Amino acid sequence: MAGRTVLVTGGTAGIGRATALGLATMGARLAIIGRDRGRTEGAAREIRAAGGGQVDVFVADLSSQSQVRRLAGEVLQSLSRIDVLVNNVGGYWNTRHVTADGLERTFALNHLAPFLLTSLLLDRLTQSAPARVVTVSSNAQAMGHIDFDDLQGERSYSGARAYNQSKLANVLFTYELARRLQATSVTSNALHPGVVSTSFGAEDPGRVQRLFAPFMRPFMKAPAQGAATSVHLASAPGLEQVTGGYFANGKPKRSSKCSYDEAAAARLWQVSADLVGLTAPATTS
Repeated sequence: MAGRTVLVTGGTAGIGRATALGLATMGARLAIIGRDRGRTEGAAREIRAAGGGQVDVFVADLSSQSQVRRLAGEVLQSLSRIDVLVNNVGGYWNTRHVTADGLERTFALNHLAPFLLTSLLLDRLTQSAPARVVTVSSNAQAMGHIDFDDLQGERSYSGARAYNQSKLANVLFTYELARRLQATSVTSNALHPGVVSTSFGAEDPGRVQRLFAPFMRPFMKAPAQGAATSVHLASAPGLEQVTGGYFANGKPKRSSKCSYDEAAAARLWQVSADLVGLTAPATTS
């Protein structure tokens, strides 16, 4: 990975930090994004110590579209190339939270944030090609359903349902992006990291999570094990032309039947573009 620049969202802890650490030790120049400056600077120091290379720090709350746009501007100013974008950031909330944009937080952070950030950085990725977009989904996508009539959970909210929907959205986005980038040398793949021992969901855990997580923790993967597939997709030479795939344990895997619905993927893309303000305004003749 020497000479390559990798941008990792949610790079301050858990799978994201482990992904950044793994790629830094392979010689990559890392750039990490976190919500808290102190934690992000601390993670950067650790990654620099492990890899010995440059680590750039960006601070933004990716659930806020204005912050995603500010972040993209700062990234484009600082990074002359982006060889790999790892869309790692994600969250789980048992109760319904609303973002600064008036959107349900799980959908906003887990799906709309990578959708908007990738879109804003796409020209730089294309200029840096061959380049890769790696999006962290979850096997929860298999239980997901895109409820176009209630994407924001306004009528009925369940933390698990919102999370499952967002993880299916990650895969639909990955496949649609791969189709749209066919004429370029930018690939788009998604992955399931496994069940990893992190602080994921600790801010607003569900009852099942509170009860069973302490007993399950000894059987969960360490963050470095959970990051292995992200690192593989970001770096493996044999994957340079592999796109539109879903991976688990470093190997290709079939995702849910719903995830291959091209009409649903195209519709989700359009709805997402509308929600983040990427749709071109109508012109009057």
